[in-house]
Amino acid sequence: MTNQRKPRGPYRKSAERREQILQAAYEAIDEYGERASLQDIADRVGVTQPALTYYFPTRDELLLAVLERRDVMGKASAGAAAAEHRNMIDGMVASTRHTTDHPGLAKLYVTLSAAATDPESPAHSYFTERYRGLATEVTRDFEEEQRAGGIRADEPAEHLARALLAVLDGLQIQWMHDPTVDIAAIAETFTRLLAPSPASGADNESAD
Repeated sequence: MTNQRKPRGPYRKSAERREQILQAAYEAIDEYGERASLQDIADRVGVTQPALTYYFPTRDELLLAVLERRDVMGKASAGAAAAEHRNMIDGMVASTRHTTDHPGLAKLYVTLSAAATDPESPAHSYFTERYRGLATEVTRDFEEEQRAGGIRADEPAEHLARALLAVLDGLQIQWMHDPTVDIAAIAETFTRLLAPSPASGADNESAD
């Protein structure tokens, strides 16, 4: 069995510097939203703007990398909640709470998402693939929940999955306009609407 070598020398230093820049951008945008400047990000790392653009040639590339990191962090939060409660829906609610804890990143997401409806937008492919992937993942989880009797089975799992994603995105926008809206609590209310009705449970038992 061949041991996998870790990056060494200049390549390792380059990877570390890129990670430092990405983390600095994540923190700056979390604090200031899309208004965070490249100079602010460069200052946090202690590099010049030209050095920053060596790793991220355009601002769009850097912003998309930050969104990808946001996805990773959000999935980690959702995954931990799902593992704790053994319920994917709890994980989605936890992801909503993660959104409210990071307003700058949420604003960046909404801003780029709107612009990405234009096929010429640098972010178009990212959002198209993201929604397609999320819809597939949530649909698969919902199908499992339907088979287990955890959520209503009288509607297609794909429709329920798309509805959930639409609700979460819509709540995020409402919260940005009015931060007093408890979007996590509202998300919980919506997920309760996915529960099977007592009547359908009784029907299933009689069918058995």
